[in-house]
Amino acid sequence: MSDTDRRLQFLALYVTRFAGGFGLVTLATLLPDYINLFQPSDFVVGLFTAGLTLGQAAAIVPLAWAGDRYDKRLVLLGSLALSLLTYVAFALVDGSFSFVLVRGLQGAAITGTSLIALSTVGELSPTTERANHIGKANAARLAAGVGGPIAAGAIYSVYGFEVVYAILVALFALAFLGVALFVPRDETRIHGAPFTGLAFNDRILTLTGFRAQYAVAVTLVRTWVPIYAGVEVARGGLGYSTLAAGGLVVGVVIAAEKVTNMLAQPYTGRLSDRFGRSVFVFAGGGAYGLVALCVPFSPAIGAALGAPVAFPVVGALSPAFLPLLALNGLLGVADAFREPASMALFADEGADSDSSGVASSFGIREIVWRPGSVGAPILGGLLMAGPGMAWVFFVGGAAAVSAAVTFVGLLTRTFGRQALTSW
Repeated sequence: MSDTDRRLQFLALYVTRFAGGFGLVTLATLLPDYINLFQPSDFVVGLFTAGLTLGQAAAIVPLAWAGDRYDKRLVLLGSLALSLLTYVAFALVDGSFSFVLVRGLQGAAITGTSLIALSTVGELSPTTERANHIGKANAARLAAGVGGPIAAGAIYSVYGFEVVYAILVALFALAFLGVALFVPRDETRIHGAPFTGLAFNDRILTLTGFRAQYAVAVTLVRTWVPIYAGVEVARGGLGYSTLAAGGLVVGVVIAAEKVTNMLAQPYTGRLSDRFGRSVFVFAGGGAYGLVALCVPFSPAIGAALGAPVAFPVVGALSPAFLPLLALNGLLGVADAFREPASMALFADEGADSDSSGVASSFGIREIVWRPGSVGAPILGGLLMAGPGMAWVFFVGGAAAVSAAVTFVGLLTRTFGRQALTSW
C-alpha cells in the first residue's frame, strides 16, 4: 500500500471521528431550544439525556462483537448510515416522545462511529505508531467539540433546525463515502465470545482498575468546571455567566480544555509510542488529579498574582478568571498525556490476542467507564448540596490520583517495576 493510500484511509477515519463529535455537540447545543419548544416535564427533560446514554450503553456489546466477528468496515458503514438517518429523523421530530426515541438512535449511532472507527484506527496502525494515530483521531473529535457549539448555534439562530441537520447529513455522507472508498476490508475474524478472554486478561484488568476510578474524576471535573464558572457566588461558584456577556466567558473556559487537549494529543501520542505508554497513563492521570485539586483555589491564586479584573467585550470579572482558564487548559494537557496512551494499550491487547479483537477491547474500555460516568453527577450534586462545590473538585482530584496510584500498584505487582517504562 502506498503512503498516499495509507494517509487517505486514516483521513477518512478522522473525518468520521469529526462527524461523530460534531453531531453529539450539536444536539447538546440545541437541547435547550428543544426544551423550550416542547415544554416537557422535568422527568421528560431527564429522558432527553437518558435516551442518549441508554442507546450508547445498549449498543456497546453487540457492536463490539460484530466488529470483531465480521468486517469492521461494514459495521462502520452501517453505523454511519444509521447516523445519517438519525439526523434526518431529528429534522422531523414533532414532540418529546419522538425526540427521546431519536436520541436513543443517536446514542447507538455514536457508539458505532466512535467504537468501530477507533478500533479500525488501532488495527490499521503499526504498533509503533498506534498511539499517534489514535491521538490524531481524538484531536479530530475534539476539534468538532471546539467549533461545533458555535457553528450549530449560529446556523440555528439564522436558518433553523432543518439547515443544521442538512449540514450534518452532508457531513456523514462525506464520511460514509470516504470509508467506502479508502478504508480496506477487515479480514480478521474472531469467533466465540471475545469479551470472555479479555475479561481475565492481566493487562486489561490493570487498565480497568485505573479507568473505573478515573471515570469518576473526569466526569466530576468536566461537568463542574462550567458550573463553577457560571453559578452565582452565593452557591459556591464564580458567577461569570451573570457578570459577563451571556455565557461567553463560560464558553471560553470550557474551550480551553478542549483546545489544549486537541493540540497536544497527536504529539503526546507519538511520544508514548516511543517511550512507553504506561508511564504516560500514570503521569497524565496523576497530573489531572493534582490540577483538579487546585481549581477551588483559583480566586486565591488570582488575588495573589494580581490578575486583571477588567477585560474587553465582557467587562469586569473576578481575578479568578485567568487562573481558572489556565487550570482548565492544563487539565486538557494532562488528559492528552493519558488518553492516546490508554487507548493504544487497549488496542494492543485486542490486536495481540488470538481469541479477542480490538473492537471487544475497546468495548470493555467503554463498559468500565459507564458506572463512574453515571454515578459521578449524582455524587457531585450531593457534594454541592452538602459540604460545598469545592469538594466536587477535591473528590474528583483525589479519584484521579487514586487511579494513578492504583495503576502503578497493579502494574508493578503483576509485571514488575520495569513495566512502567517498557509496557
